[in-house]
Amino acid sequence: MAKNDLNIPTVLAFEKKIVLSDGYMYGTTWEERFKKATPLALIEKSVRGTISNRLKTTIQNDPIKLNAEVEKPNLQKVDACALSLEQDTLKLSFTIKVLSGVEKPSACNNEEFYKNYYNVAQRYIKTDGFKKLAERYAINIANGRYLWRNRVGAEKIEVVVSVNEKRIIFNAFEFSLCNFESDNQDVKELAILITDALCGKSPYLLITVDAYALIGRGQEVYPSEELVLDKGRGDKSKILYDVNGVAAMHSQKLGNALRTIDTWYPECNTANIGPIAIEPYGAVTNLGKAYRSPKDKVDFYTLFDKYALGESLTNKEQEHYVMAVLVRGGVFGQSSKE
Repeated sequence: MAKNDLNIPTVLAFEKKIVLSDGYMYGTTWEERFKKATPLALIEKSVRGTISNRLKTTIQNDPIKLNAEVEKPNLQKVDACALSLEQDTLKLSFTIKVLSGVEKPSACNNEEFYKNYYNVAQRYIKTDGFKKLAERYAINIANGRYLWRNRVGAEKIEVVVSVNEKRIIFNAFEFSLCNFESDNQDVKELAILITDALCGKSPYLLITVDAYALIGRGQEVYPSEELVLDKGRGDKSKILYDVNGVAAMHSQKLGNALRTIDTWYPECNTANIGPIAIEPYGAVTNLGKAYRSPKDKVDFYTLFDKYALGESLTNKEQEHYVMAVLVRGGVFGQSSKE
C-alpha cells in the first residue's frame, strides 16, 4: 500500500440519516386536542414603531437632534401568527425518518480509505450500536425542545409519538433540557427503535410527532422566520414561513433541536448553556462562538481524521460526537490544494 493511500479523500460526503419534515402548526383547545385542530395562517400587520436603536453619541447628547430623530415614524410591515380567541393550544406536527448506512459514505474517491473507514464504523456499530446517541435523540423528542420559543411559558406540553402502529404520550416537562438522564421506559423503547434503524437492523423507522402546548387563548405562536437574501424583495421587515397557507417551522430548525445532544465539548460544565447542536466546529450562532476549536483539537475534522484512519480517540465521548456528525451528514473532503 502506498504511503498516501489512507489520506482523507478529496471527495467525501455522507447523506443525513435522520430526515425531518417541516413542522405544521395548528390551533385547538386542550380538551379537544385529539379530536380537531385548525391550520394556523399567517397574519400581516402594519405597525408604527418608535426609534429604539442605539444612536450616535452626537445625537444622544443633543436634545433637539434626539427629539427630531424620535419624531420620525418607524413604519413596518410584519408577519405574525396567533391562536384564535376560541383556541388555547398549539399543535405542531412533523415526521422523522431514521435511516441506516452511516458506515457507507455517499461519495468517496479513495478506495483504501473507504475500506478502512467502513471497518472503523462497523466496529462502532457492533460495540456501541448508536445506543448513546439514540437515547439522546429520544429524549429530545420527548421534551419538546423543537418547539423553541413556543415552549416558553406553556402551562402544559404533551408529545404524542406514533411509531410502528404504537402511540406513546410524553409529558414534556418530565424531561430535562439540560441533561439526558432518564429511566422512562417509553423513552428507552423509542431509543431502541432508533438504534435498530441506525444500525441497519430495520430498513428504516418513521416517527410521527404531534406536540401540544397549552399557551393560552389568542396567544401568539412562533413559526420559523424566513431569511430574505434579496433585500429588495417585498416591503416586510419580518417574513414568517408557511406551506400552502399553513404556518410552519423549517425542517432545519426542527433538526437542530433534535441533534442538540453535544455535552462532550470542553466548556460544557463552565459555559452554562447546556447541550449544543452537533456541528463540526460546535458553532452556536446566536452566541457568535465555536465551542470546538481546531486550535484545541476537539473539532470534528481533527477527531475524524484520526478516527477514520484507525487511530484511537481519547475517550468514547469523542467517538459518539464524530458518529453524530456523520449521522447529521455533510461534505467532509480534504482540499487537494492543502
